[in-house]
Amino acid sequence: MPIRRLTPLLVNQIAAGEVIERPASVVKELVENALDAGAGRITIDIEDGGRELIRVADDGCGIPADELPLALAAHATSKISEPDDLAAISTLGFRGEALASIASVSRLKLTSKTPAPGSGPGSEAGAMIEQAGDQVSEVKPVGCAPGTVIEVRNLFFNTPARRKFMRGAPTEIAHISEMTQRIAMAHAETGFTLRHNGRVMLDLPPDQPADPRKADPRKADPRKADPRKQERRVIAVLGDDIAEALLSFESDERGVKLWGMAGLPAIARATARHQYVYVNGRPVRDKNIQHAIKEAYRGLIEPTQQPVVVLFITINPHLVDMNVHPAKAEVRFADANAVHGQVLAVVRQRLLGADLTPRVNVRSAMFDLRSDTPGAAPSVEQFVDYFRRMDPNQKGFVYEQVKQELEPLAPPEGTQPALTETVRPTAQSILQVHNSYIVTQDTQGLVIIDQHALHERVMFATLLERITSAGQLESQRLLVPAVMNLSPGQMATVEKLQPLLMKLGIEADALGPGAIGVQAFASLLFDRGVEPVEFMNELIDRAEADDFNPSAEAALHEVLDMMSCKAAIKAGDAMSEAELGELLRRKDQIDRASNCPHGRPTTIRLSLHDLEKHFKRV
Repeated sequence: MPIRRLTPLLVNQIAAGEVIERPASVVKELVENALDAGAGRITIDIEDGGRELIRVADDGCGIPADELPLALAAHATSKISEPDDLAAISTLGFRGEALASIASVSRLKLTSKTPAPGSGPGSEAGAMIEQAGDQVSEVKPVGCAPGTVIEVRNLFFNTPARRKFMRGAPTEIAHISEMTQRIAMAHAETGFTLRHNGRVMLDLPPDQPADPRKADPRKADPRKADPRKQERRVIAVLGDDIAEALLSFESDERGVKLWGMAGLPAIARATARHQYVYVNGRPVRDKNIQHAIKEAYRGLIEPTQQPVVVLFITINPHLVDMNVHPAKAEVRFADANAVHGQVLAVVRQRLLGADLTPRVNVRSAMFDLRSDTPGAAPSVEQFVDYFRRMDPNQKGFVYEQVKQELEPLAPPEGTQPALTETVRPTAQSILQVHNSYIVTQDTQGLVIIDQHALHERVMFATLLERITSAGQLESQRLLVPAVMNLSPGQMATVEKLQPLLMKLGIEADALGPGAIGVQAFASLLFDRGVEPVEFMNELIDRAEADDFNPSAEAALHEVLDMMSCKAAIKAGDAMSEAELGELLRRKDQIDRASNCPHGRPTTIRLSLHDLEKHFKRV
């Protein structure tokens, strides 16, 4: 076929294929334009998931009538004019192709009116222009309020293949709602309303300063947002129910300002959908930043979980490239390692300084303690029975011992203890239940500990401290080498592991083709009865994974996790009173004691306030 110049319609439809993935993409582009226009209120109306109608109305600066045709033209914009402008993008939309692309695959109507100079209501009339495919109407005068309204009907009407692949209305409106929330979270000065088929799905009023006479949302700059307002907007979007589980943090180093909120490990989710990252007010995806966030939570959540985090990054526009993705969803930093390190440090430090012990409400389903008498509090027998159900096969449960420990928590009948009364831990207030759980008390209430998980964290801290201070773990030579028969690939893996094995206090040398001998083993593992061959087999299996780098810190921590798990006290192991006391003492001395190295919680707490509410004492 001969080379031919593409028609403008086809060029725009190809651009639409990059920019307009689904109705939510249209909403994103239109809302970003409204924000760039200084809107103080944005209203979004959707019908049939966006298939039939997307209408975005704002009260921004509007578009002059003579510029309406240009607004629909390809590569026409008011936001950049010189090549140097691309090196310092300060607006959300700047490519100049969004409206042209949308109009090429829909029936679009644009109505706009610019405010009159000064504080008057505006000019007498606005203007309107329409486009369907490549058919563009004349500009017509219309009556309207200052601002802009864009209606997009019959999306993909002239590209049936794209329309066929659109999902149902519930799926599409879910994407639109999520996109709107992501954008709204970064713009607290602007009010957002989202309606679907006439039903309000989201209504966020603008967060104005204390004196409304000083409010001017048109002059709001997301890069200079008030953290207090941002916090209120974040909670308004995520919900009041998790407000107490969010920890605010901030940092300002080398011209990079960070502010955000980190969710407690207890509210971690299955996907990263609840991680909100913004660069100069723009929602973005960045694998480098996501890695820093996940690393900050390493050891606090399970590897399959993702933390809930909201992160705002404010940086000089010259130090970040916003023009690396057609939908402006990705960025590139001039010094990505510095940003990664700063995010990792500030989030990790905030988590280390917080009490991460999950608080359990005694009325939750987790503690299904129902009394036979309606309205009555559960008896001690029922409380004890709960622990028996937790692990019915373990021995060593002494009911009278539990009864003696729990009954002192309830004062004599007719008395009302103050909620601020301090409960002092004593040796007698430590109880091992089913040889698996430790029940004790602290100043805030009743504490239940998974002995294996806590000891695992203690062992990890001990091993890491010894490697950090001495460079390697103490080693115990074996009287007879532990022989292992390995494949050629496994032999190569052991050779690759040698620097790491040295740190771990393990000597494993080749005895001949296909065999190695473990000559020495880490003393701590040896003392805890860990079998060298079993440990080495598991280590080799992990080392053969593609993402395992023996020289990386993450690999060392992964192996220490494995060592800690094998060396830790197991569920079912009886512990003496001295051992119980020592374990609790170590808990207070180490970082991240609320979770084991794999991220499982070590401790849960029943607060005195919750207990007193449940027993109807308050």
